[in-house]
Parts: sequence; structure tokens; C-alpha cells
Amino acid sequence: MLRNLSPQLMFEKIAQEHKPICRFDAKEQGFAAWKKKTWPKVYATLGDFPKKVPLNPQLLAEWEEDNLRKQRWIIDVGRHISATFQINLPADVKPAEKRPAILCWHGHSPTGKQPVMGDESSQEKREAIKQHNYNYGHQMAKAGFITYAIDWMGYGDRNDKIKPNWRGQQQGGRDACNLYYLHATMLGLTSISINVTHGMAATDFACTFPFVDKNKLGVMGLSGGGTMTTWTALCDKRMKAAEIICYSDLWAYFGIRDINYCGMQVAPGLFKLVDLPDLQGLIAPKPLLIDIGIYDTCFVIDGAMLCFRQLEKIYKAAGVAERLVLDLFPGEHAWGGHKSVDFFNRYL
Repeated sequence: MLRNLSPQLMFEKIAQEHKPICRFDAKEQGFAAWKKKTWPKVYATLGDFPKKVPLNPQLLAEWEEDNLRKQRWIIDVGRHISATFQINLPADVKPAEKRPAILCWHGHSPTGKQPVMGDESSQEKREAIKQHNYNYGHQMAKAGFITYAIDWMGYGDRNDKIKPNWRGQQQGGRDACNLYYLHATMLGLTSISINVTHGMAATDFACTFPFVDKNKLGVMGLSGGGTMTTWTALCDKRMKAAEIICYSDLWAYFGIRDINYCGMQVAPGLFKLVDLPDLQGLIAPKPLLIDIGIYDTCFVIDGAMLCFRQLEKIYKAAGVAERLVLDLFPGEHAWGGHKSVDFFNRYL
């Protein structure tokens, strides 16, 4: 008898055999009943959500760039924590005019929101934009939308390894996403519940601008930003449409087999309940655009399409198959960008 001494292989085998207890099956129940039963259980895995605090906004800078008006603010997003907030708006926004606005979540990049919002000030940021078509917060503003963004914990201005924080030595080279997840769960929260709360604070602030139509809000993000887009679309009822970019796969594959996830993306017992397509399916009936790169080496096409096909079944069962859109493009881990403008114009 061949014995196994590898814990990693043990987890892979368990994941391969695992069937989430709330996985959607159209033969067993309809969409409405499934969502009514499943969402409260999924939501509970996030633990507590931090309490809202006054925003106390302060304008840091305002400038014009590439025919866009840009502003940088600092706002309070939680107890003992602030975030820098950037908003991009087209220069042709007229007085008293209101435009749809899109929250743009960044991915796993130390530079955080900056390249997403159009910052090309360093070689690192320029390469990220070139490699991942990463400046969607800039491009969507050029297309006529208001876009806004903050950093999630551990990235951009909220990266403990850079100034003004300089706490990287305390982390000993460990992944900040995993450390913050450990801290959060010890306190009954999760990184997801904290980051979603901070994103909702950013949306609260965005809605105070006279040119933002608070009834026409969307959210989009690449990779880890796709994680944040998924949860923001689920938790923030104000979001009317979402674009998940290169975050489609099955947890047994990209998470446990490929070890392509971190504490920012998970919640205790989540995979016990649902797989990723089920989680994304809970977004229905909201319109949802999915970007999948055929040559993506992060979320490979095999698992990505398995995820999407299951998601299709959920949207069909919800009676809104036409609201699920796929941008399948011949590229790597990047924003496809082929259908985004039309999608958000249609649904916002």
C-alpha cells in the first residue's frame, strides 16, 4: 500500500473529492430559493464588518492629465485607518451634469491603485500597464465615466513596507495579505470584510460629488481586484453592474492545487459552502461581464471556462442569461477591454 507523507498532496486530494454543500444544481432547486438559502451562509463566513466612521475628507492635490481632471484625497475608512482616494473625471463634464461612476479595484501589485488610475511615473508602473492593460481606471474615464479607487490593505499607499509606514521589518518578509488575514480572524473579522467596508466608504465619498450619479454605480477589477469586485457586487447593493477580470477558476485548481490565492481572497469555511462560480452566481440578477484571457498563466483557460460554464447555468436559472457577458480574448493575465465600455453604457 502506497502511503502519502505530503500535507500539500493531502489537501489537493481532499479538494478534488470535495462537493460544496451549497453548490447550485438546477435539478434540485430554483435560483431564487438557492440564493435565499445560500447567501446568508456565505455572508456569515466574512465575520464581523468594521463600523462606519466619519469620512473627514481632505483634498491633497488636483491636476489635469490627458484631458482628464484628477483629484487625490485622503479619507477615513475605518477605526484607526485612512485611505488615499483618487477620482478621475472627463474634462467635458458640464455643470449640474451627473455621470455613472465605476469603482476600480487594483490587483496584486505593490503599486496599488496608481497604475490603474493612469499613473505612468515609474518604469514599474509603465510595465504593469503595458503587460496587463492595467490602466482601466484611466481608460474608462477617457470613455466618459467617472472612475474612483482606493488601495486595499497592504498595497499602494497602505503598504507597510514603504513610507510613511516603514513597518516591513516587523513582517519578516512574510506575505502581508496572509498576516492581515490572521490578525483579522483573531478579532472575528476577515480581510474581505475589512476591504469591502473600506471600498463602501470610498463609494460613500464618491457619492458626495455633484457630478456622480449615485444611482448608476459599477465596479470592476483585475485578478485580486476581481476578488474585490465579486465581494463588492455582493455586499454593496448600490452597485448596479460588475466586471470581473481574470478571476475565473475553481478553488480546487487555482487555490489548493496551484496555491494561487492568499488571505485577502478567502473566508473560513467558504469552500465548504460554495465554489467560485457559485459565489459569482450569487451576483445575479445584476449584470456581470467576465474577462478571460486565453493565454492567462495565472487563471488558466481550462479551469476558467469550467467556472464560466457553471456561472452560465446560474444566470440562465435566474432568468437573466442575457445579463452575463463574456470577453474571451487572446491575451495573458490582463484586462480584455473589448466589451467594457458598451457593457457599462448599457447597464449604467
